[in-house]
Amino acid sequence: MNRLRRKACVALLLFTLFIFGTMMGLRTLKPTDGFSDLAPGMELMPLVGERMDQRPNNVAESAGQNGGVGSDTKIVFSNSGPDHSIFYDIHIFYYLWYGSPQMDGSYIHWDHVLVPHWDPKIASSHPKGRHSPPDDIASSYYPELGPYSSRDPDVIESHMAQIEAAAAGVVVLSWYPPGVADEHGKPTEDLVPAVMDAAHRHSIKVAFHLQPYKGRTDLSVHDNIKYIIDKYGKHGAFYRFKSSAGKILPLFYVYDSYLTPPETWAELLTVRGSHTLRGTPYDGIFIALIVEERHKQDILAGGFDGMYTYFASNGFSFGSSHQNWKAIKAFCDKNNLLFVPSAGPGYIDTAVRPWNNHNTRNRVNGRYYETSLQAAMSIRPDIITVTSFNEWHEGTQIEKAVPKKTVARLYLDYKPHQPDHYLELTRKWAEHFSKEKEQWLM
Repeated sequence: MNRLRRKACVALLLFTLFIFGTMMGLRTLKPTDGFSDLAPGMELMPLVGERMDQRPNNVAESAGQNGGVGSDTKIVFSNSGPDHSIFYDIHIFYYLWYGSPQMDGSYIHWDHVLVPHWDPKIASSHPKGRHSPPDDIASSYYPELGPYSSRDPDVIESHMAQIEAAAAGVVVLSWYPPGVADEHGKPTEDLVPAVMDAAHRHSIKVAFHLQPYKGRTDLSVHDNIKYIIDKYGKHGAFYRFKSSAGKILPLFYVYDSYLTPPETWAELLTVRGSHTLRGTPYDGIFIALIVEERHKQDILAGGFDGMYTYFASNGFSFGSSHQNWKAIKAFCDKNNLLFVPSAGPGYIDTAVRPWNNHNTRNRVNGRYYETSLQAAMSIRPDIITVTSFNEWHEGTQIEKAVPKKTVARLYLDYKPHQPDHYLELTRKWAEHFSKEKEQWLM
């Protein structure tokens, strides 16, 4: 009997030590600073809840640099009901370059060429030519709306409804000056008023993503900014950002900003510049693209107000690598700059660059996207951008996609989830971002 009692006491003591050791071990665990490429066995921080509590029907100011107290998140409720909140610190890149025979006389961009590799030896081992819509389009996914035209008013309306459903408050419009287009498309500046009107109907704001057209210089950008503000600055959908200095200014993303030397940008974006925008009616918040690490200093020297990463392929560049975001954010905080990380649902551009399979990032049924959004949130940014709503060529879209199989093609899709899966994930994390910001301020 005594022997049994001793055994019971020893067992109880060992069990108590095991529980104590386990609890102490759990207390020492902390999330990693970097995020993996979603290899098997990846770590993902706990996923957030499905809905936020309903809030009063009011409007607060948008986030400012360094997060001024009481103004971190702007929430606007649309006319569609109290359950549809919009968050103006979630910005989503949007493209207007698609065309169809019914609206444009021919397919545009859906019939994109297969871009050859710059090395002739590699290029020779991959297919050439161009796509042939509607069954063969320049994407690995197939849109629910089919190969649509960006000129179709019904398409624009559907897009704004989807973006509202995703709770992304700001559409970042890929923009070229009047009469100018990318090398595979046609001019689209005349579509901007229709987009802004549709966005306004859905309580969405519009910012501009300045593209690197041929001949872009600091002087031409000066004229571009003046044109945009003069033409659209009074529109109800025109987006403005409240800076840390309390100024409320238009915000512009400048794609491939590194193509222009920093000393040239400084003529436009510093107070002493020869044709400065600073302190004029055309001043703004100008966000440059960071690709390489050295771009941090160039962006600072050029007079920009911040930097964004754009690319949705984790590890593709220094800027797009999640593990570098903490260091970039520290640099920006030290120099009073905004850091705007870009999260994306995945990446696959082999429909237009068949040799680029090594940069493909599998969506893992949404887990890649959630990991990317968590990585962005972990550095406490003022704004998170989403790449993208409808960049179908690079497979970064969150727009609704559907399963499709033809004689020659089998498209990827969002199964086992519904076509709106990535819209729903965006809303979930937008709501979580808002809640997190409230906690940061407490």
